[in-house]
Amino acid sequence: MDARSDKNAIPLAVDLDGTLIATDLLWEGVFLLLRKNPLYLFLIPAWLLSGPARLKQEIAARIDLDPASLPYRDTLVGRLREERRAGRRIVLATGTPRKFAEAIAAHLGLFDAVHATEGRHNFTAQRKCSALVQTYGDGGFDYIGNSRHDLKCFDVARRSIVVAPDRQAARWQAAHDAELFETAKPSLKTYLKMLRAHQWAKNTLIAVPMVLSHEYFNIGMVFACLLAFISFSAAASAVYIINDFFDLALDRRHKSKRNRPFASGLLSIPFGLKAAAALVALSAVTASFLAPLFWAALAGYLVMTTAYSLSVKRWLLLDVLTLAGLYTVRILAGAAATGTTVSFWLLAFSIFFFLSLALVKRFVELRHTPDLVVGQRIAGRGYRVEDQEIIAQAGMASAFSSALVLALYIDSKAVRELYANPWMMWPVAPIILYLTMRIWILARRDEMHDDPVVFIISDWRSQLVILIGAILLVAATF
Repeated sequence: MDARSDKNAIPLAVDLDGTLIATDLLWEGVFLLLRKNPLYLFLIPAWLLSGPARLKQEIAARIDLDPASLPYRDTLVGRLREERRAGRRIVLATGTPRKFAEAIAAHLGLFDAVHATEGRHNFTAQRKCSALVQTYGDGGFDYIGNSRHDLKCFDVARRSIVVAPDRQAARWQAAHDAELFETAKPSLKTYLKMLRAHQWAKNTLIAVPMVLSHEYFNIGMVFACLLAFISFSAAASAVYIINDFFDLALDRRHKSKRNRPFASGLLSIPFGLKAAAALVALSAVTASFLAPLFWAALAGYLVMTTAYSLSVKRWLLLDVLTLAGLYTVRILAGAAATGTTVSFWLLAFSIFFFLSLALVKRFVELRHTPDLVVGQRIAGRGYRVEDQEIIAQAGMASAFSSALVLALYIDSKAVRELYANPWMMWPVAPIILYLTMRIWILARRDEMHDDPVVFIISDWRSQLVILIGAILLVAATF
């Protein structure tokens, strides 16, 4: 028998979670279950007390998994296909419930056999090792794995390949000079995308009450705004991370969101949970230096964003009203942090202005979702393709309403008392109309692809007119 036929006589056993796919189906299953009904949170600990196999089976019994959407390691899948074409027997050996394992095996069409968790037996570590040895013999199989749970299988396999190893598996690979299958590594950009660092710019709204109160040179207020900005940014990033866990399946079907760190598998869910906990702690520590009223605003923001992530984002119109409210909460938080007051005019302007931008976001999603037919909702939202016109009309009406509120404010007694040259503020109203109308025109042309707030921050024309508006406000003050 030659070397090639000897190799093909040895089956190749492949782990699933973290190896064949760049994610862990147990964690994904937990968040799919909680998205279906958050009350399952109270049942999960009870199932876990009966063992991990019970937890996996209970989750698998209640949710369905789309195997086509998972983040497969394409290079590894390609290698397995080559091995199979050469006549080698390929085996899937995983701790994932059999329901999921067989769905994945059917989708890939790669495997000659599937060994998986079923009944009360969790098919990992020693149990997986013993089963493979019993079936194929000691040293009678090759094995591909990634974690400390695979160490026993590495030890008894004829040859082992280590994929994206954790710390223990990396040490084993180095000590045994085993083959290391290279995978993409997270970069600084990956972590910034996880945090949604570009979204922190929205939290500059915290400084609006201080600026409109003309307290630019009040060091105490500036420092309070900085602390509030850090607190809100950390809290927002934590919520974005948790939101990503609930949206994994939806993100993977989106042409750009599929590249997010958790959807693509570049970062693991356990890492994300630790990062979210650290961010919440940072938010709480910085908030502790601010007034108690700021805590109320921060708590309100967290409740609203959590509710939005869990369910409100799928409710018609309530989702965009919530988004507009979240921007307004940032302004209220800034007032609480600095001890300044917020006028009715500012709150009214904020609601109408940011409602228009939230409606732009939904309009763009409808325009850029392919294959939608009349009567079909966009995935994860409460909108249908025929809603585009009413959304656009409501968005433009909100934009004009925000400009009207601003114009009435400029002509109010409050402005005449607060500003030395109030007439210099009048161009600000047309500036607001220019910003919002231009965004809507670009959205209609299918030239708007970003969150509209992020677009305003990054677009040089928007930056220019905002700078002009700021100069006018300063000039009107002095």
